[in-house]
Amino acid sequence: MGLLGAIWNRPVLLLWLPPAFWAGNLVIGRAISQTMPPVSLAVGRWLVAILVLAPFVAGAAWRQRVLLWRHRWLVLLCGGFGVAGYNALAYVALKSSPAANVAFLNSTLPLMIPLAAALISREAVAPRIISAIAISFAGVAWIVSAGDWSVLQELRLASSDLLVLLAVLNYALYSVLLRRRPAGLQPLVFLAATIIAGLLVLLPFWVWEMASGAKLPSDPAAIGAVLYIGVFASLLAFILWNHCVARLGATVTGISFHLVAIFTAMLAWLLLGEPIQAYHVAGMILILTGFALATWSGSGIWPLRWRQKA
Repeated sequence: MGLLGAIWNRPVLLLWLPPAFWAGNLVIGRAISQTMPPVSLAVGRWLVAILVLAPFVAGAAWRQRVLLWRHRWLVLLCGGFGVAGYNALAYVALKSSPAANVAFLNSTLPLMIPLAAALISREAVAPRIISAIAISFAGVAWIVSAGDWSVLQELRLASSDLLVLLAVLNYALYSVLLRRRPAGLQPLVFLAATIIAGLLVLLPFWVWEMASGAKLPSDPAAIGAVLYIGVFASLLAFILWNHCVARLGATVTGISFHLVAIFTAMLAWLLLGEPIQAYHVAGMILILTGFALATWSGSGIWPLRWRQKA
């Protein structure tokens, strides 16, 4: 099996990676938000992802084409919500929403997933998981507020902030719908199909954006940003996220999204020289406490063979 196989079979060890990749996406997305049109960035990242993935799944996709067509509505919904809706709406919001608002509203994803699971799949959520979500959410709020709760009282929802909430709702629905992927459909084939479906959903909006006069930057920084987001924050992050949802459940996997706040603070320290303050440390402790509570197996170690579907 080897080391990689052993880690793959212990998905709780992989939960850290998608938030790390997405933290880089937030930092880069914010940095290029004024020069890169938002829908074009969403299209660009997924074009990179499908071009990298296609050579590895083309044959299997052709063999499973009948199964894909049979579940075409699931593929379309996952592509529309997870690939198109979440990313495009988030990039549009990044152009005008304050960073604190985006970070705080993004952190509602673990709260929305249990609601979506209850509505769509009638899944009950254990009290321990609810407590874990509340604790980790408090950690994010403490970081966003810089250790001053009164800051959160001053947050006001603008139209762009509502787009963030709508984007997060899209990803919550995507995460819950992932559980409906038929067992016989290979995960990478399903991912490739959802990427193509998402690109088809984005296509008319991209045409409208370009017809409105949007210009695509061609400098090395912009190209490098799209390549990073396409390979790491799109392809690899979605492969790992989908695997964790399949093995751990959408609710437990969703709690790991709060780790984005930790990795964002670390990236700001490493890349931008922003110091890590006491409130960062306090928030990180709360987030990690909630994360540990959600993934704790009750046997004294984190689950090496997790089978719970939460």
